[in-house]
Amino acid sequence: MTPELTALTLAALLQVVQFVLMAVPANLELGQGKTLSPRDRDRLGGSLEDMLSTRTARLYRALDNHFEGLILFSIACVVVTLGEKSGTFTTICAYIYLIARIAYIPAYAFGWSPWRSYIWMTGFSATTAMLIAALI
Repeated sequence: MTPELTALTLAALLQVVQFVLMAVPANLELGQGKTLSPRDRDRLGGSLEDMLSTRTARLYRALDNHFEGLILFSIACVVVTLGEKSGTFTTICAYIYLIARIAYIPAYAFGWSPWRSYIWMTGFSATTAMLIAALI
């Protein structure tokens, strides 16, 4: 397995950890009656996210954000691997993405502004660099 695919696997496992970090407090705050329901806004009186505490709602948004970032990162890892462009540069980029995503969780949960945005941009830039490196 290429180092980029290893980083992708670790990023996917991070997604599992993020889900647990969000789901446990969400279930405690909302109760199973709401979390196991069909989550229809009209029945609940709004979005479940709106009913969460500030920190749990931030963890929810950080989870969603990682789903979005993971799609592009997955493409970058697959393209680099299948295009046989794996190298020191793409490996460093892959682990920069992973480190940025790890740092993003507390940055979002604790409202570290503007650092959360800088951390996000670091991961996004690393992914973009991997895609460009695959073309060169």
